[in-house]
Amino acid sequence: MSASTQAPTREAALTLMLRQGEATAAQLADQLSVSVQVMRRHLRSLEDEGLVEASPAPEGPGRPSNRWRLTAAGRQHFPNGSEHFALGLLSSMASSLPTEMVEQLLQKQASEKASDYRLLIGEGSLPERLERLVDLRRSEGYVAEYCPNPDGEGWVISEFHCSVMKIAEQFPCVCDQELQLIRHTFPDCKVERVHWLLDGSHACGFLLQSC
Repeated sequence: MSASTQAPTREAALTLMLRQGEATAAQLADQLSVSVQVMRRHLRSLEDEGLVEASPAPEGPGRPSNRWRLTAAGRQHFPNGSEHFALGLLSSMASSLPTEMVEQLLQKQASEKASDYRLLIGEGSLPERLERLVDLRRSEGYVAEYCPNPDGEGWVISEFHCSVMKIAEQFPCVCDQELQLIRHTFPDCKVERVHWLLDGSHACGFLLQSC
């Protein structure tokens, strides 16, 4: 396999693990239409680079199969935007302003950005508006998708890569801003957080149900 062929396969495998949380070599090989042997070589190479890690998991009778997932370095492989500037700005604000004022400023920012989102996604059914929002979020550096709620009514937005992850690690209040942003963008819906990267989930997820 040439280097030009290897690179897209490696990137596709990383993206699948980002979206799915974890997967076996056989599952990745099946989704990418390559042999399991080829996929295992890719995974070992990615493991050597510190981008993925494996843990054994029972898959039925016989020897346990490795389930592969991204490491912290693997997540950082995806673009993070201008987090260094934002971290410096938030640090300066946190050191010079009361906590309540910082939170108020973040809430104001969420409200203003939601107004922009509402204009950009326009009108339509909830799935139509969700599709437009997900496209916007992808253009901002998020790896996002939406799907029907597997546990019942409503829809779930999942963001597998957060473009402000490093900021959120130091300032979790940014995550509260994200929740408020989705709520302001869809005022006709009840919005709750159902998954959280900072809590160990493989994605941040928001459940939307029409009021």
